[in-house]
Amino acid sequence: MAEVNPDVQRRYREFVDLLPLTIALAGLPHSDSGRYYGEEQIESRLYTIRHAYKAARAIAREAVQKS
Repeated sequence: MAEVNPDVQRRYREFVDLLPLTIALAGLPHSDSGRYYGEEQIESRLYTIRHAYKAARAIAREAVQKS
């Protein structure tokens, strides 16, 4: 099995750890059962999640630095 780059592992772990905060900050509603989002809706939600992730990272870094 191929070795995984430690930096990639660290970044993945950071992403997974921040995911609950990111989703909470994004505040996006769930889709109705059986209904799917269109391409434009997905892109719009992706934009929101990207910005929420950046905010979550900033919050986490600020909290760690103040400790």
